[in-house]
Amino acid sequence: MNVKGLRVGLGYDVHKFANDRKLILGGVEIPYKYGLAGHSDADVLLHSVCDALLGAAGLKDIGTHFPNTDKRYKNISSLVLLEKTYYMLKVKNWQVINIDCVIVLEEPKLSRYINKMKKNISSRLKCSNISIKATTSEGLGFVGEKRGCIAYTIALLSKL
Repeated sequence: MNVKGLRVGLGYDVHKFANDRKLILGGVEIPYKYGLAGHSDADVLLHSVCDALLGAAGLKDIGTHFPNTDKRYKNISSLVLLEKTYYMLKVKNWQVINIDCVIVLEEPKLSRYINKMKKNISSRLKCSNISIKATTSEGLGFVGEKRGCIAYTIALLSKL
């Protein structure tokens, strides 16, 4: 593999909890008393993945391609946004090598949903090297106060 053809991107997203919304993370509906507020399904994990991929490819950010002012994206599944992001990479001859994610929230516990999240991401990106970890903020900040959720992602791409 040519090292000159490798690119790394960092993605970050945050959403606050909201009533009357489903909690969707990694394209998986997770039973919980709150969902996340947002224009789309507010899937912080997939939004951070999209941003990491777009950044690595030099294609700006998720807000540029899927703005929250565009009615086409109102309540859209972020799995669709991930598929569209993958297509943008493919057109520019980028291949996904590795994705590493961290979800930060106090509750609910995510361990039983992580494999399904990985499968959702892996199938859309044609990449089996997907890592997802969940952690808490130890009671600190707005996440520790159970007011929202954060996700971070690092993506490695290779030029075909």
